[in-house]
Amino acid sequence: MNNNNMIFIGLDTHKDFDNVAYCEDERLSKPIHQGRIPNTKQAITKLIRQLQSKYPHATLHFVYEAGPRGYWLYRFITSLGHCCYIVAPSLVPKKPGDKIKTDKRDALKLCELLKNNEIDPIYVPEPDDEAVRDLSCARETAMKDLKDGKYQLKALLLRNNVTTQAQPTGHHNTFVG
Repeated sequence: MNNNNMIFIGLDTHKDFDNVAYCEDERLSKPIHQGRIPNTKQAITKLIRQLQSKYPHATLHFVYEAGPRGYWLYRFITSLGHCCYIVAPSLVPKKPGDKIKTDKRDALKLCELLKNNEIDPIYVPEPDDEAVRDLSCARETAMKDLKDGKYQLKALLLRNNVTTQAQPTGHHNTFVG
Protein backbone atom coordinates (compact mmCIF):
# COMPACT_ATOMS: atom_id res chain seq x y z
CA MET A 1 0.00 0.00 0.00
CA ASN A 2 1.11 3.51 -0.64
CA ASN A 3 0.18 6.73 1.15
CA ASN A 4 -2.67 7.43 -1.27
CA ASN A 5 -4.80 4.51 -0.12
CA MET A 6 -7.88 5.15 1.94
CA ILE A 7 -9.86 3.03 4.34
CA PHE A 8 -13.55 3.91 4.63
CA ILE A 9 -15.23 3.25 7.96
CA GLY A 10 -19.00 3.28 8.38
CA LEU A 11 -20.36 3.69 11.90
CA ASP A 12 -23.95 2.96 12.79
CA THR A 13 -24.07 4.87 16.07
CA HIS A 14 -26.33 4.38 19.06
CA LYS A 15 -26.42 5.60 22.63
CA ASP A 16 -24.24 2.84 24.07
CA PHE A 17 -22.59 1.14 21.09
CA ASP A 18 -21.53 1.51 17.46
CA ASN A 19 -21.56 -1.03 14.67
CA VAL A 20 -18.42 -0.76 12.55
CA ALA A 21 -17.75 -1.68 8.93
CA TYR A 22 -14.70 -0.83 6.86
CA CYS A 23 -13.59 -1.12 3.27
CA GLU A 24 -10.39 -0.62 1.34
CA ASP A 25 -10.24 1.83 -1.54
CA GLU A 26 -9.90 -0.82 -4.21
CA ARG A 27 -12.28 -1.32 -7.08
CA LEU A 28 -13.56 -4.76 -6.15
CA SER A 29 -13.24 -4.57 -2.37
CA LYS A 30 -16.39 -5.13 -0.38
CA PRO A 31 -17.13 -3.71 3.08
CA ILE A 32 -16.26 -5.95 6.02
CA HIS A 33 -18.31 -5.90 9.22
CA GLN A 34 -15.84 -5.29 12.07
CA GLY A 35 -18.44 -5.79 14.77
CA ARG A 36 -19.97 -3.86 17.62
CA ILE A 37 -17.96 -1.64 19.94
CA PRO A 38 -18.88 0.49 22.97
CA ASN A 39 -19.60 4.10 22.16
CA THR A 40 -16.71 5.53 24.15
CA LYS A 41 -13.60 7.51 23.35
CA GLN A 42 -11.47 4.58 24.50
CA ALA A 43 -13.19 2.13 22.12
CA ILE A 44 -12.96 4.56 19.18
CA THR A 45 -9.26 5.12 19.93
CA LYS A 46 -8.69 1.37 20.03
CA LEU A 47 -10.53 0.93 16.71
CA ILE A 48 -8.38 3.63 15.11
CA ARG A 49 -5.19 2.00 16.41
CA GLN A 50 -6.27 -1.39 15.06
CA LEU A 51 -7.01 0.03 11.61
CA GLN A 52 -3.77 2.03 11.55
CA SER A 53 -1.86 -1.11 12.50
CA LYS A 54 -3.55 -3.16 9.78
CA TYR A 55 -3.24 -0.39 7.15
CA PRO A 56 -0.19 1.66 8.21
CA HIS A 57 0.03 3.77 5.05
CA ALA A 58 -3.65 4.50 4.53
CA THR A 59 -5.75 7.48 5.56
CA LEU A 60 -8.90 6.73 7.54
CA HIS A 61 -12.23 8.23 6.49
CA PHE A 62 -15.17 7.79 8.89
CA VAL A 63 -18.87 8.37 8.24
CA TYR A 64 -21.96 8.17 10.43
CA GLU A 65 -25.53 9.43 10.41
CA ALA A 66 -26.46 12.57 12.31
CA GLY A 67 -28.43 11.91 15.48
CA PRO A 68 -29.46 13.33 18.82
CA ARG A 69 -26.02 12.84 20.40
CA GLY A 70 -24.48 15.88 18.78
CA TYR A 71 -21.08 16.21 17.20
CA TRP A 72 -18.72 14.88 19.88
CA LEU A 73 -17.76 11.81 17.82
CA TYR A 74 -16.97 13.94 14.77
CA ARG A 75 -14.88 16.33 16.86
CA PHE A 76 -13.07 13.47 18.59
CA ILE A 77 -12.15 11.66 15.36
CA THR A 78 -11.01 14.85 13.62
CA SER A 79 -9.00 15.87 16.70
CA LEU A 80 -7.01 12.66 16.19
CA GLY A 81 -6.20 13.78 12.63
CA HIS A 82 -8.65 11.64 10.68
CA CYS A 83 -11.36 12.56 8.20
CA CYS A 84 -14.92 12.28 9.42
CA TYR A 85 -18.21 12.97 7.70
CA ILE A 86 -21.73 13.17 9.03
CA VAL A 87 -24.66 12.50 6.75
CA ALA A 88 -28.32 13.34 7.30
CA PRO A 89 -30.35 10.12 7.62
CA SER A 90 -32.95 11.49 5.22
CA LEU A 91 -30.28 11.97 2.54
CA VAL A 92 -28.91 8.41 2.63
CA PRO A 93 -29.90 6.83 -0.69
CA LYS A 94 -32.24 3.87 -0.38
CA LYS A 95 -32.80 1.20 -3.01
CA PRO A 96 -36.41 0.33 -3.81
CA GLY A 97 -37.40 -2.83 -1.98
CA ASP A 98 -34.56 -2.54 0.54
CA LYS A 99 -36.79 -2.66 3.60
CA ILE A 100 -34.75 -4.80 5.97
CA LYS A 101 -32.82 -2.48 8.26
CA THR A 102 -30.24 -3.73 10.74
CA ASP A 103 -27.31 -2.03 12.46
CA LYS A 104 -24.84 -4.22 10.59
CA ARG A 105 -26.41 -3.44 7.21
CA ASP A 106 -26.48 0.27 8.01
CA ALA A 107 -22.76 0.32 8.85
CA LEU A 108 -21.91 -1.65 5.70
CA LYS A 109 -24.11 0.63 3.59
CA LEU A 110 -22.59 3.84 4.97
CA CYS A 111 -19.11 2.46 4.33
CA GLU A 112 -19.92 1.58 0.73
CA LEU A 113 -21.71 4.87 0.04
CA LEU A 114 -18.70 6.83 1.32
CA LYS A 115 -16.31 4.72 -0.75
CA ASN A 116 -18.41 5.32 -3.89
CA ASN A 117 -18.84 9.04 -3.10
CA GLU A 118 -22.62 8.68 -3.07
CA ILE A 119 -23.42 10.74 0.03
CA ASP A 120 -23.16 14.42 0.83
CA PRO A 121 -21.96 15.32 4.31
CA ILE A 122 -23.74 17.93 6.41
CA TYR A 123 -22.17 21.09 7.82
CA VAL A 124 -20.81 20.66 11.33
CA PRO A 125 -21.09 23.89 13.32
CA GLU A 126 -18.30 25.24 15.48
CA PRO A 127 -18.77 24.54 19.22
CA ASP A 128 -19.72 28.18 19.93
CA ASP A 129 -22.36 28.16 17.17
CA GLU A 130 -23.72 24.87 18.46
CA ALA A 131 -23.94 26.29 22.00
CA VAL A 132 -25.92 29.31 20.79
CA ARG A 133 -28.23 27.04 18.79
CA ASP A 134 -28.77 24.77 21.79
CA LEU A 135 -29.53 27.75 24.04
CA SER A 136 -31.96 29.17 21.48
CA CYS A 137 -33.73 25.80 21.15
CA ALA A 138 -33.93 25.44 24.94
CA ARG A 139 -35.47 28.93 25.26
CA GLU A 140 -37.97 28.18 22.50
CA THR A 141 -38.96 24.94 24.23
CA ALA A 142 -39.31 26.70 27.60
CA MET A 143 -41.51 29.41 26.07
CA LYS A 144 -43.74 26.77 24.43
CA ASP A 145 -43.97 24.87 27.73
CA LEU A 146 -44.95 28.08 29.55
CA LYS A 147 -47.65 28.83 26.98
CA ASP A 148 -48.98 25.27 27.18
CA GLY A 149 -49.02 25.48 30.99
CA LYS A 150 -51.07 28.69 30.88
CA TYR A 151 -53.61 27.08 28.54
CA GLN A 152 -53.87 24.02 30.81
CA LEU A 153 -54.35 26.18 33.90
CA LYS A 154 -57.04 28.30 32.21
CA ALA A 155 -58.83 25.13 31.05
CA LEU A 156 -58.71 23.70 34.60
CA LEU A 157 -60.15 26.90 36.05
CA LEU A 158 -62.86 27.01 33.39
CA ARG A 159 -63.86 23.35 33.99
CA ASN A 160 -64.17 24.06 37.71
CA ASN A 161 -66.12 27.30 37.18
CA VAL A 162 -63.45 29.42 38.80
CA THR A 163 -63.39 32.98 37.60
CA THR A 164 -60.60 35.44 38.08
CA GLN A 165 -60.79 39.18 38.16
CA ALA A 166 -58.13 41.13 36.44
CA GLN A 167 -56.41 43.43 38.88
CA PRO A 168 -55.52 46.85 37.54
CA THR A 169 -51.77 47.25 37.41
CA GLY A 170 -50.09 50.15 39.12
CA HIS A 171 -53.28 51.60 40.60
CA HIS A 172 -54.23 51.19 44.18
CA ASN A 173 -57.62 52.49 45.12
CA THR A 174 -57.34 54.16 48.46
CA PHE A 175 -60.40 55.48 50.18
CA VAL A 176 -59.84 58.70 52.03
CA GLY A 177 -62.58 59.53 54.42
